[in-house]
Amino acid sequence: MTAMTAPVTADGCAAPDQAAPLPAGLDLEKETVITGVVSDGTGAPVGGAYVRLLDSTGEFTAEVVTSPAGQFRFFAAPGSWTLRALSRSGNGDAKVTANRGINEVPVTVA
Repeated sequence: MTAMTAPVTADGCAAPDQAAPLPAGLDLEKETVITGVVSDGTGAPVGGAYVRLLDSTGEFTAEVVTSPAGQFRFFAAPGSWTLRALSRSGNGDAKVTANRGINEVPVTVA
């Protein structure tokens, strides 16, 4: 897995802007991207939700905060992952078997 670093923002967060386009030069034949939108039961996006990436054993791997439009993104290794969203609107999980390239995974919280 390639480590991607991001500058620390004014709020102290080192996670990249979740709504920003993918980095130029990203080779999707070599990289695995897990991306999606967190939404509530009505389908409305949930901004400010914490999305955790858990490996196949349930171990915490990473966490990002969704954009105002509910978007999140992880750069991970291919394999089985669980996404866990925690928000004021509720919590929700989604499972994904990620392959190289872009893997779109919606997460609904209730």
